[in-house]
Amino acid sequence: MVNTARALIDPTLRLIPLSTPIMTDPIADMIIRLKNAAMAGREVVAVPFSKQKLAIAEKLEKRGFVSNVATRGKHVASRVIEMTLGKDQKGAYRVTNVRRVSKPGMRVYKGAGELGLVRGGTGALVVSTPKGVLYGDEARKEHVGGEVLFEIW
Repeated sequence: MVNTARALIDPTLRLIPLSTPIMTDPIADMIIRLKNAAMAGREVVAVPFSKQKLAIAEKLEKRGFVSNVATRGKHVASRVIEMTLGKDQKGAYRVTNVRRVSKPGMRVYKGAGELGLVRGGTGALVVSTPKGVLYGDEARKEHVGGEVLFEIW
């Protein structure tokens, strides 16, 4: 954060408007929003748009963690991804917890043989590979490794 007293003295420093969010890890922000929404009982989650987050959301939709994915907004700055959380047969949300594996300060890369199960197969491991965003079991079948983004269960 810029010290406002120093910014007044030094005109080269620019103050960041409060409306501009600073996000160092947008994927972590997305998965934590999913977890928090499930814990709070919210059905719809909106996150700022990016191609990678859209690919992740579509993958989560295939496993039922998210039941619907839609993009809203026409302008680049105002585009968002809206996700409706998926529920199981009892009516509870499928997302109970998430864990970010590869972080901006320490990226984690694994080969196809190193990708294991999450929670005995009840969860999913999401991996960014050269073939796109895949689940851990899909990456093993395709014989590709990549950056292990997060675990979700």
